[in-house]
Amino acid sequence: MNNNQQVLGTEPIGKLLIKYSLPAIIGMMVNGLYNVVDRIFIGNMPGVGPLAITGLGVTMPIMTIMLAFGMLIGVGTATNISIKLGQGKRDEAERLLGNAITLALIVGLTIMITGLIFGDQILQLFGASADSLVYAKAYINVVLLGTVFNLIGFIFNSTIRGDGNPKLSATIMVVGCVLNIILDAIFIFVLNMGIRGAAFATIISQCITAIWGFTYYTRGKSNLKLHKNNLKLNKSLVMAIVAIGSAPFAMQFAASCVQVICNNALRTHGGDLAIGAMATINSIVTMVGMPIIGISQGAQPIIGFNYGSKKYDRAEKTLKLATIAATVGLTIGWIVVQLYPETLVSMFNKDANLVAISVDGIRKYLSMMPLIGMSMIGANYIQSIGNAKQAMFLSLLRQVLLLVPMMLILPKFLGLNGIWFAQPTADVISFIVTFVVVRREVLSHRDKNKEVESLA
Repeated sequence: MNNNQQVLGTEPIGKLLIKYSLPAIIGMMVNGLYNVVDRIFIGNMPGVGPLAITGLGVTMPIMTIMLAFGMLIGVGTATNISIKLGQGKRDEAERLLGNAITLALIVGLTIMITGLIFGDQILQLFGASADSLVYAKAYINVVLLGTVFNLIGFIFNSTIRGDGNPKLSATIMVVGCVLNIILDAIFIFVLNMGIRGAAFATIISQCITAIWGFTYYTRGKSNLKLHKNNLKLNKSLVMAIVAIGSAPFAMQFAASCVQVICNNALRTHGGDLAIGAMATINSIVTMVGMPIIGISQGAQPIIGFNYGSKKYDRAEKTLKLATIAATVGLTIGWIVVQLYPETLVSMFNKDANLVAISVDGIRKYLSMMPLIGMSMIGANYIQSIGNAKQAMFLSLLRQVLLLVPMMLILPKFLGLNGIWFAQPTADVISFIVTFVVVRREVLSHRDKNKEVESLA
C-alpha cells in the first residue's frame, strides 16, 4: 500500500473530502458536459433546433443505459478496489481492474450491436415520432459506435481516483470535454455535419479519454498495474463487482425506464415540444446534479477504505460532511433555477413555445431539489460500506418504487402538470426513508466502534 492509500485512514476528513471531491466534481461536470454541449449546439441549429433537440431527448434512455453499465462496472470495481486496498490485498485489487476491462468490452459490444440492429424499434418505443425519429437515428447510430470507449473511459475515471490520483482523473475528463466542444463547433457549423457531427465529436473525445486512462495503467506511475493475465474473467470477482455496482446500475437503468415512460407521457399530453422541454430540463438537472455525484464519488474511497480498516467514526464523519456539502450545493442550484429559469432554458433553444413549456416545467420538476442530497449521499454511503441489498433498495426507491407510479398516475388527473410534479413527490418520500435507513446503519457502526475501542 503506498502513501496515497495510507492518507485515507490518517488525514483529516474535511481535507480528504476536498482533495477527492473537487477533482471528482470536475470530472463529473465534464462528463455531463459531453451531452449538454451537444444539446446546446444542436438546439441552436438554424431551422431545426426544436425538433432536433426533441430527437436528442428520445435518445436519452439509451445514453442512460450506457451510463448505467458504466456505473455497474466502474463504481463496482472502484468500491471493491478501495476495500481491498484498505485490507492490504493489492493483488486482488489488480485482478479486479483487469476483469473490469474485459467486462466493458463484452458489455459495450453487446449494446452497440443490439442498438444498431434494433434502432428504429427501440427509438419508437422510447417516444420517437415520425418527425423526430430521423434526428434521433442520425445521432444515436454514431454514438453507439463508441460504446466500448465510453464504458472503458468511465471505468478508468472511477478507478484512477481510487488509485490515489484524482487530479489526473479530472485532467483527462477536462481535456476530453474541451476537445468535444471544439469538435462540436467544427463538425456542426464549419463542416455542416449537423446532428451527426455532434455525435462524432462525442465518440472521438471519449476514445481519447479511454486511451489516456489505459496508458496510465500500462506505462504511467500508477499504484495498481494492468496485467494481461488479470483480463481473464473470474466468477467471484465479477460477482463482487456486480454486487456493489448493482445499486448505481439499478438507479441509472431505472432512470432510463422513467425516461421512456416520461417521453411517452409527454408525447401524449404535450407533444414533441414537451419531450424537447424535458430534454432541456434534464440538461440543466445534469449540470446541477453532477457536482453532487462528484461529492459522492469523492467520498466513496474515503468511506470504503476506513470502513474496511474498521475506522467507523471516520466513515461516519465523511457521510456527514458530504451530505452537508451536497445539500448546500443543491440549495444554491435550486435558488438559481427558481429565479432565472428563462436564462438557463434559453441557452438550449430560443423557440418561444419550447422556452415557455420548459420554464414552467423546470420550476415544478425541481421544486424539492435540496432534499436530493440526503438521498444520493445516503445511498452512496450504504453502497460504499458494501451493503449491496440496502443500497439497491434506496436506489430503486426514488427512481422506480416511487417515481414510476407517480409518472403513471398523476398525469391522469393533472395532465402535463402530473409529469412535472411526479419527481418532487418522489423526492420528499425518498428523503424520509433514506434518512431513517442511514441513521440506523450509523448507530450500528457506533456500537461496533465501541467494541473496537474496548478491545484496544
